[in-house]
Amino acid sequence: MITRVITGEVARKAICRHVLTAPEGHIVSIAEPKRNLEQNAKMWAMLADLSEQTDWHGNKLNPEEWKDLLSAGLVQSKVVPNMTGNGFVILGQRTSKLSKSQFAALIELITAFAVDRGVIFGDERQAA
Repeated sequence: MITRVITGEVARKAICRHVLTAPEGHIVSIAEPKRNLEQNAKMWAMLADLSEQTDWHGNKLNPEEWKDLLSAGLVQSKVVPNMTGNGFVILGQRTSKLSKSQFAALIELITAFAVDRGVIFGDERQAA
């Protein structure tokens, strides 16, 4: 498998030449880049602040649980009963599979959710 990043006009033309000479039956796909490390670090910092400063219906959630809850709000996930029948499992959400723009939308969702609840993020506390 060959992966090429469109970085400008020269790269775009080289990719086109590659496609034009590819054998029949080969598959070409164009995809948005996946989330980056900076986005990932920002999300976890925000989730930690959210975890420290608020709760969900009286329940204190850890950052991982907040990630599950909020990412389920972004992508339409399926919820099924767990194996013992005393809880539920959210299926189909993997933030590692989100594109850069989907991840940006998740960060916006986290921001709006947290601001509505009066959460002050770490970078805002440092600036004050």
